[in-house]
Amino acid sequence: MHENTPPTRKAVLIAVQRPDVADAEIAESLAELRRLAKTLGLEVTGTQTQRRQNFDPGAYVGSGKVEELKRLVDDGTADTILVDHEISPSQARNLEKATGATVLDRTAVILEIFHRHAKSRTARAQVEIVRLQYMAPRLREQGAGKDRQRGGIGGKGAGESHLELDRRKLRDRIAELTAELASLEEERRTQRARRQKLARVALVGYTNAGKSTLMRALTGSEVYVADKLFATLDTTVRTLVPETRPRILVSDTVGFIKNLPHDLVASFKSTLAEALEASLLAHLVDASDPGFERQLAVTAEVLTEIGADEVPRLLVFNKIDRVGDAAARARHADALRERWPDAIVMSAKIESDVRRFHATLEAFFTRDLVEAELRIPWNRQQLRATIFADCQVLEERAEADAAVFRVKAHPDTIARLGGE
Repeated sequence: MHENTPPTRKAVLIAVQRPDVADAEIAESLAELRRLAKTLGLEVTGTQTQRRQNFDPGAYVGSGKVEELKRLVDDGTADTILVDHEISPSQARNLEKATGATVLDRTAVILEIFHRHAKSRTARAQVEIVRLQYMAPRLREQGAGKDRQRGGIGGKGAGESHLELDRRKLRDRIAELTAELASLEEERRTQRARRQKLARVALVGYTNAGKSTLMRALTGSEVYVADKLFATLDTTVRTLVPETRPRILVSDTVGFIKNLPHDLVASFKSTLAEALEASLLAHLVDASDPGFERQLAVTAEVLTEIGADEVPRLLVFNKIDRVGDAAARARHADALRERWPDAIVMSAKIESDVRRFHATLEAFFTRDLVEAELRIPWNRQQLRATIFADCQVLEERAEADAAVFRVKAHPDTIARLGGE
């Protein structure tokens, strides 16, 4: 290893399994936490579970399990503990103090990934607001042990004053970022308003379901693609290619995950507005993931939470190419189609599948087209580009006072252009 390369941090995963949680569910959740750790660049060296009625109020797990974790840290097996739940600031501090390891709960892990992957000003501001809100109640725990009594009788100690100063800085920074987001959201609203009359499909789904790969295949755009959780945090909007008439816009959105921190959902509502304002949602599901049914349910819950459950939805089972051999893929695809007859089963990496999906989108957005004639006076020929962008032009002829177009288009497009 190069002498300047920092050593890989080693993490052990822990989870309390309560009586109402099945073994399969806890196994799925820990497998997902393992992938989150991998996305952070951590090496997972072990997994620990403890069956308990409830979380231990002091350190999340009981004293026996704390001793086991301390031994793992002492012998160099791990230096980080990842907790598969959200825990309180005091539980995190007590566990750190008892084991000597860095402790991150599930929310902290997700926030760190979001922080690393946020690229646009909007995403960075949204993530920082949530991180600061997460940090605020933890300031007192982080400052524990400082001298808080040196201010004399009736005065504030140095530690307490420092705590208040930190809190004020957090409040001021959150206010500053909130104002910045309001300004950026105004720009986004203007951009969305310009696209209001266009056909739009939003790709939604669990994180790492293949949305960005499908986006690239459908539009030819160089969107970022990686086999990591939350590789995409920023909404990207591109035109479907080959282009259709009317033109169809495709938008990629941030992925969902089980127990996504509520503040993150709220923070990303402006980003997810692309889903809310779309004409069609293409709900992608990783068909190769054993836990795909739970992932499907999580996405449906988040869509309901943001108010997008009324938008027409097309279920797309992606990554079928990752399911075993050809025979296994065929059996799995047949089972999916039998249970969800209207769903598409495909791989975003297979050209014929992408073409079939393209045709499905085109059919959806052209199903309500009607024929009409548009008479455009010669002094309004600036509308010509709009006609060719938003309509299928079947015929064009010149008359003395106008250009006449026979078109197929949506009724509202024809009305907007003054057609008959």
